[in-house]
Amino acid sequence: MEDTKKERQEVLRLYRDILTAAEGQLSKSDIKDVHELLKGSADRQEGRENEINPVLRDLNTVYLTVKEIGMGRATIISVMAFDAFRAGIITQDEIAKRWGADVAKIVQGLTRASELYKKGAAVETENFRKLLLSMAEDVRVIFILIAERVYLMRNLERFDEDRRQKIAREASYLYAPMAHRMGLYKLKTELEDLSLKWLSPDIYEDIVRRLKETQVAREKYIADFINPLKKRLQDEGFDFTIKGRTKSIYSIWNKIKKKGTPFENIYDIFAIRVILNSKPEKEKADCWQVYSIVTEKYQPNPQRLRDWLSIPKSNGYESLHTTVMGPEGKWVEVQIRTRRMDEIAEKGLAAHWKYKGIKGEEGMDAWLKNLREILENPEKNAADFVDDFKLDLYDDDVFVFTPDGELKKLKQGSTVLDFAFNIHSNIGARCVGAKVNGKAVPIRHVLSNGDQVEVLTSPNQQPKQDWLDIVRTSKAKTKIKQALREVELKRAEEGREILERKLKNWKEEWSDSSVAEAIKHYGLKSVFDFYQAIANEKIDLQQVREFIARVEKPQAAVATEGTSAFSVSGEDFTRKELEKSGDDALVIDESLSGIEYKLSKCCHPIYGDKIFGFVSSSGGVKIHRMDCPNAPQLISKYGYRIVKARWAGKAGSQYPIALRITGKDDIAIVTNITSMLSKESGVTLRSFSVDSQDGVFHGHVTVLVNDLNQYENLRRKIASVKGVMSVDRN
Repeated sequence: MEDTKKERQEVLRLYRDILTAAEGQLSKSDIKDVHELLKGSADRQEGRENEINPVLRDLNTVYLTVKEIGMGRATIISVMAFDAFRAGIITQDEIAKRWGADVAKIVQGLTRASELYKKGAAVETENFRKLLLSMAEDVRVIFILIAERVYLMRNLERFDEDRRQKIAREASYLYAPMAHRMGLYKLKTELEDLSLKWLSPDIYEDIVRRLKETQVAREKYIADFINPLKKRLQDEGFDFTIKGRTKSIYSIWNKIKKKGTPFENIYDIFAIRVILNSKPEKEKADCWQVYSIVTEKYQPNPQRLRDWLSIPKSNGYESLHTTVMGPEGKWVEVQIRTRRMDEIAEKGLAAHWKYKGIKGEEGMDAWLKNLREILENPEKNAADFVDDFKLDLYDDDVFVFTPDGELKKLKQGSTVLDFAFNIHSNIGARCVGAKVNGKAVPIRHVLSNGDQVEVLTSPNQQPKQDWLDIVRTSKAKTKIKQALREVELKRAEEGREILERKLKNWKEEWSDSSVAEAIKHYGLKSVFDFYQAIANEKIDLQQVREFIARVEKPQAAVATEGTSAFSVSGEDFTRKELEKSGDDALVIDESLSGIEYKLSKCCHPIYGDKIFGFVSSSGGVKIHRMDCPNAPQLISKYGYRIVKARWAGKAGSQYPIALRITGKDDIAIVTNITSMLSKESGVTLRSFSVDSQDGVFHGHVTVLVNDLNQYENLRRKIASVKGVMSVDRN
């Protein structure tokens, strides 16, 4: 009871704080609506037992988006309306009509994300791609989910251990990098620190303990470093704040890991930040003047100057960073920025838009467009995508120029090859090097800020596997993988043509089943590997010929000599005997009566197939193809139930037949196959399912055909479709 009372008081306090923080952004009508939504949500939660009170979670999420991120009306109403939408109280159309299309769009994004989590989606799975797609539709969805995750991380002790670990892992793996990309450094740091606290508590507590032990000495050092600078800045008439800031526990741990050094040897555990109250037109000049004062007093490291004043980061971050030699020979990082820049650094894009006077979140359109392009790429598997996406979120930028002076933004450490793929996929695929600032360099040359790059290409160049180790950007990695797959598929097609041509010249009979046996014989994974090995001359064609001849010979012997030798209860039944169409054979046609029979589903016999009958335990007869996979077992074990059968006419107007199609994974292949099937007279398409893996297309098709001849004709036509490698009858 006491807990319930406290929660109600907390709800009222948060509600008032939200209205205060959002002052001027909500109309009287909006406030009334939010109050009604809040009351409805509270009523629906009455009596429920949750790890986290959903009403408090929503209010805390709203408060964080307003206070820490700077979001407004649409975000507040979207979060509050989401519970009513999930409960079926209000529809999306009603939301759009009542509060606007932007609110409806945010609610839709939250719904998609929520549905994925209900299915147990983890960021390490393919569902991660879908989760990001739902978030990428509207940038405010990302802000809301980040804020919600911060609240959950602050209250992790309320969850059981499994849920706690899952929430913390996702905070570290997805939400902290996302917050970083949005410029929400304060929230990003909190997510990282809390993740470390729950995932590696021993490490976290050890660093906390060491920071406490060194706190007095650190504060004295900071004061000694700051005092002479403070006096000089005051003398120059600057209005400023200067302070020392201990770096986050997570960033300290990162440095310990990267440098492989103990805590005691980490010199940059803190940074000095100078924040200026400057007029907009004097911001850059003031920052550079402060830089000159700092570097006059303390020796700078020229390799550690970071100028995000001239060209800000894509998330709006502006600052001037330098590392100088302080007292006792210790390196100290100094960050110089204005009050406006500092707010952007803390609140990210929302503050950036506020200062730019931009309404809405248009500032992220370019990044979201790029994100959607990467997400929708079918070539990328989930694990690679997560790694590349994380890489793109965290890395800093480098700005380079085309020969025409156009500015291009890449990730820090990008190479000439990254630049080439950034311009166009074809240019990247043909890149052999570049001229950087007029000097010829190889494709692996790492670019620096301000470089002017002219890509050199050759029509004979092709992407290579080791290129994946050269590039840094996910876009280049994706395009290289696509190009390598194209080369592999082309070689596979060439190998198939070589084999077909040779076997035809040798007048050798062969089938898809004999090729499958050859694949097993050579220890290969797929038909593509087999055909590539032939094209690359890794397999001797004469040996393939001999192997296929051995595989096909027993089948030919069955057809010509009648020596299948199925032993059935002391009687020998041969395929030749079963195929005899004597008077004692069961004659299948539409006029057959008195005997209940069915066409077996395991092999789908059709008019024209060689068949036999199997008397079932119920007394009916099932008709199987002679080459049914189950035929040997049925004939050997239950010979007394086998009856000879033949077609005398059609047993129905059309017969279902299942086909397995393998080919090159291409969007056009499905369209081409279905288009061909729809135009085929007398053929009815019943079902078509598609699967793909590692660039290989697998289609499972069920069609209705009139007879065996029509099937054979259809199989040849499907096999002739561009990209199709094989067509098998299931």
